[in-house]
Amino acid sequence: EVAQQSARAALLAMLGALRGTLGSLDRVRDWVSLSGFVNADPGYPQTTAVLNPASDLLLEVFGGHGRHARTAIGVAALPLNLPVVMSAELHIAP
Repeated sequence: EVAQQSARAALLAMLGALRGTLGSLDRVRDWVSLSGFVNADPGYPQTTAVLNPASDLLLEVFGGHGRHARTAIGVAALPLNLPVVMSAELHIAP
């Protein structure tokens, strides 16, 4: 649950950075992919479930334009001992 909250918070931070950079989220045309690294014990099988809240939020905010491919990889450690680190690929209008 903590990692899921972290995934949602990471996406909210990403949205804030995008809005600050682009001036408006209206310029986001499509979310192509969302990749997440999950700080997990070896063999942890639920890395995809950790990112579900982030994917759900994209669909809430962007509707069909929030649909995306997704990768969720478990890793032994992340910077600052964060539970989740994410990156995304988007289509942005000029």
